[in-house]
Amino acid sequence: MNILFVIDRVELKYFEFNNLVTNFWFIKEFLERGNEVFITTIDKLSLKAGIPCCTGYNSFIKDNNIFYDKENELQHKIEDFQLVMFRPDPPVDLDYINATYVLDFVDRSKTVILNDTKAIRDFNEKLHAVLFNDLMPENIVTSSKADIIEFLKQNSEIILKPLNKCFGSGVFYLKENDKNTAAVINTITNSGTNLVMVQKYLPSAVYGDKRVLIVGDTVYDYCVRKLPSNNDFKFNEHKDECIKKDVLSSQEKEEFTKLARELNKRNIFMAGLDVVDGKILEVNVTSPCYFIKEINNAFHINFEKLIIDKIEQIVEASLLSKVM
Repeated sequence: MNILFVIDRVELKYFEFNNLVTNFWFIKEFLERGNEVFITTIDKLSLKAGIPCCTGYNSFIKDNNIFYDKENELQHKIEDFQLVMFRPDPPVDLDYINATYVLDFVDRSKTVILNDTKAIRDFNEKLHAVLFNDLMPENIVTSSKADIIEFLKQNSEIILKPLNKCFGSGVFYLKENDKNTAAVINTITNSGTNLVMVQKYLPSAVYGDKRVLIVGDTVYDYCVRKLPSNNDFKFNEHKDECIKKDVLSSQEKEEFTKLARELNKRNIFMAGLDVVDGKILEVNVTSPCYFIKEINNAFHINFEKLIIDKIEQIVEASLLSKVM
């Protein structure tokens, strides 16, 4: 296949030797299978006479590592690619949304986009987790200070999350009677003008949250637990001592497989669930991290090969269905 990766601008800057990044493993595996992989970023997308295009770079393998041809920026029609892996990181801001609009013009009978940008645009990772509300902690989505204070009184400890960020950015913990309550609520809601996700705090979160990984309708048994670090209440450092081996329970496997099938109906085929005590904190669909380095080391497998096998099946099935 000819494959286009739309990656984050920071990832492009530090493209080589970055085996903590999921895209490193994906691109390397695709290249090793003989595919052509072209890389770009959202600011390099364009429409020309209504035709979606991009400028970017060819990537290649050398000395068991991936590189890109920095000296030769090339232009392609996006429909030159059979697969687009759309994986820029949040924030889901106006630039991000505009990039999804450009990809609306791609002929889906010729090109598969994972995750489909229309689906991503219609699915907020924090807010739309409420589609699976029976699997979540108690929660509300609101910009109201009064609503949040009442929810805090009912639950004693709460977590407040902005709706468009990632990696724990802008997330707050509040305990009842905290002297910073008003300041925190005003800050995260921008004085009552921005909606936020508010969840009951689960005490087991002190032991970290489990990352459950989904591709298609497959929920993998291989998991990691992300541990809080630097005296924080949440995972915020991607380093070995903060990531431990974990596994799924049989109940989680059953429930999350149903969730995966529902996501697939929405053209979301790649997701990462953050889970505490079997409860989903959020459903990551923009650029979910698959923790491949850590899972390979913990389970003595090549997890990237299993994932790319599944992605190839999804692409083949999708393009075949469009032809028939």
